[in-house]
Parts: sequence; structure tokens; C-alpha cells
Amino acid sequence: MPQLHCISGLGADERIFSRLAIPGAELIPLQWIQPQKGEPIGDYAGRMAGQVHTDRPIFLGVSFGGMMALEMAKLYSGAKVIIVSSVKSHKELPGWMKLSGRLGLNKLLPRHPPRLARLEDDFLGTETEEERLLVRAFMKTADPVYLRWAIGQVVNWRNEWRPSFLYHLHGSNDRTFPLKNIHATHIIPGAGHFMIMNRAKEVSGIIGTLIN
Repeated sequence: MPQLHCISGLGADERIFSRLAIPGAELIPLQWIQPQKGEPIGDYAGRMAGQVHTDRPIFLGVSFGGMMALEMAKLYSGAKVIIVSSVKSHKELPGWMKLSGRLGLNKLLPRHPPRLARLEDDFLGTETEEERLLVRAFMKTADPVYLRWAIGQVVNWRNEWRPSFLYHLHGSNDRTFPLKNIHATHIIPGAGHFMIMNRAKEVSGIIGTLIN
């Protein structure tokens, strides 16, 4: 049975995968760990890899989790990667994120950023009250030290490496990582950044064909 090592998005947890139903596959959620001060993303990926117990893993990463999946895949010969609502290189980041990284604007974020619920809902593409409440729960429990570190890694990511097995699922209405910058292998029309939940049936079907 294929095992999918699942990495959630920035500040999220395994609940983001709760609506996936992929027959014949086992979903193994990986837990975010506390970053060390000034820790590079590659070193962090190496520590996260302590949760993987196979030499040829299949990684399923969502948003920032997709970036982490690629960093972890560098540690394994023959690793397979499927990313959802994510990016494969810094070239796919929107311009404002790249500018933030170059200018170090992410370092100016307050330790506890103000809540902008309506903006977050539009940005993430949540569609139901259940999804909105889940996002609120994520943000309420996410560690601020981890969040600041992760945001810094996103806007300063410089990856160009790709494994031989890499598939990219993306929504045509993704506002976090706009499709105009993305070279995806599978595009889901009308879907936004939260499609891992509100387009779970379509996402599950595509992933099922890729691993079986």
C-alpha cells in the first residue's frame, strides 16, 4: 500500500487532509517542529525527516508544506513529490513575496500580527463556515516563533531543484500563489488556495491516479 507522507501548510496541521479519500493509500501526517534560531530550511527539513521511516518516501505537501516536501525529498534518492497549491521554485512566487524577501519586510512583522479574518478568507479561498472556523483554529494555535520563521523561509526560498517524480496540482483561482506564475501539471478550474478541502474529491482522484 502506498504511503503518503503529508505536510500541511504554514501554521496548519493534519486536519487539512481530513477530506481526502484515496483508495489503497495510507496518509501519514508529519508534524511541524519548533525551528531553531536562524535555522536554514534545509537543516529544518533534515530534522523533520526523523519522522520518515522509509528510504523511498512519497511526499504530499500543501502550500508551504509543498516547499518543505521538496526540501525533504533532496535527502532521499528516488523520493516522489506531489504538491498542492504550492510552488516549485522562487520563480513561481508572486512578486510581492519576492520583494518582501529582498527588502527583509517579513522581519518587520509584529510578534502577534493582527487578525484580518475577512482578508484571510478571501486570500485562502475558504468557502464554508466550517473552513473559516478551521483557519481560525489554525491561527489561534500556531506558534508565533514558528510562523515568523516559516514566513521568512517562504519569501526567501531559492529552490530550483526538482525530483524526477514531481506533480503539481493547482487551482485556477488561487490568490496566494496566482496561476499566472505557476507551471502546474494539473489545474482544477475555479479552485482556490484551500482546494485540498473544498475540492477534496477532485484532488483525491488525481492523486490516486498518480500513485496507483
